[in-house]
Amino acid sequence: MDGQMMTGNLAAAWGARLADVDYIPAFPITPQTEIVEALAKWCGNGELAARFVTMDSEHSMMTAAGAAEAAGARVFTATSSQGLLHAFEVLYSIAGWRAPLVLVNVSRALAAPITLESDHNDVLAARDSGFLQIHAETCQEVVDSILMAYRIAEDDRVMLPVIVNLDGFSLSFTREPVSVPDPDQVRLFLPPFRPAHLGFKASAPHALGVAVLGGTPYAYFRHQMHLASMNALEVHREAADSFERLFGRRYDLVERYQLDDAEDVLVMTNAGASMGKAAIDRARAEGRRVGLLRLRMIRPWPAEAIRQALRGRRAVAVLDQNLAPGQGGILFQELAACLYHEALRPRALCSFIGGLGGKHLSEDEFRAIFEQTAQAGVTGKGIGPVLLYTAAEHQDMTRLQILAGVGKCEAQ
Repeated sequence: MDGQMMTGNLAAAWGARLADVDYIPAFPITPQTEIVEALAKWCGNGELAARFVTMDSEHSMMTAAGAAEAAGARVFTATSSQGLLHAFEVLYSIAGWRAPLVLVNVSRALAAPITLESDHNDVLAARDSGFLQIHAETCQEVVDSILMAYRIAEDDRVMLPVIVNLDGFSLSFTREPVSVPDPDQVRLFLPPFRPAHLGFKASAPHALGVAVLGGTPYAYFRHQMHLASMNALEVHREAADSFERLFGRRYDLVERYQLDDAEDVLVMTNAGASMGKAAIDRARAEGRRVGLLRLRMIRPWPAEAIRQALRGRRAVAVLDQNLAPGQGGILFQELAACLYHEALRPRALCSFIGGLGGKHLSEDEFRAIFEQTAQAGVTGKGIGPVLLYTAAEHQDMTRLQILAGVGKCEAQ
């Protein structure tokens, strides 16, 4: 089915439907609820032969998801923001069980203060849980990424769960044309889940469980998870090759946009990268040699792909839609670490924080990023973290403080 208009949430539901999942434990939360509503409808009317169960919390939801996956079911579920945090304890257990389920996270900023709009502190808080992470820019990529996620997760070399992330509101409720893959082709790309650990006989039992272990075996098994995660880099490449052959769309670990002759590079991820690409086009029209690198896979960290894309550049700016208090941008720190030993690393690295709580990224803010990054490239001195915040926004906050009785009038 070509060119259907659908939201990012509906695209996620279609990804699960095409994957022919067996079990969907669910708990609603804004802005994810539309995903499980669509799946509940399809399960109810027989369009999807899966068991749909509404749980009493996200903690129960993820516990049920992990247990069903360990028993051999193909499992899908979804959450957002505080829901992901409520399930956090179980994320580490599921990864330790090597249960290759897929969890969609519809990013929403964390409390407090509270907002319903998007940033990435929720999903990036889970980056060390053992879940792989794929971050989508478009509704089409949401569908395709879920199918790729199951293919990668269920590979014997990986056997780890995956989070597929999409931005709340800016993508979850945005309608875009989506080409729905043909189910017969999907079955060629993603065969039924046949976990090797369930091929045991009564005479040769295979146990799955949790044991109290000392440091030596614990370190061994944790490192096995790390190695399996790193295996996902090659498995992702194989899955991308297969997906391109069947469906004509290519997804690499990172996406390079206008990078061939770029002096300065903006690094972004998720739906905000679409605005970043538009800003790159405007800057190019003004004569700036700029490009954009979109990070698609966050775990495992695609260090070599990043090094290749940024080798020899004059300056790099990372626009983080997150904030680690006391440190700054999360992705900036990881990018700086992977470039540290690179002989041809950029002369300057610049850190910008923007889009927190769904705050709009304006043309002027992108222009300021390009100007400051270019200057840093000339001087060889990095900058940041810089919070993108306009004078008009500061004035609005001042007015609110005055109304609350905690601010004062400032000279205009």
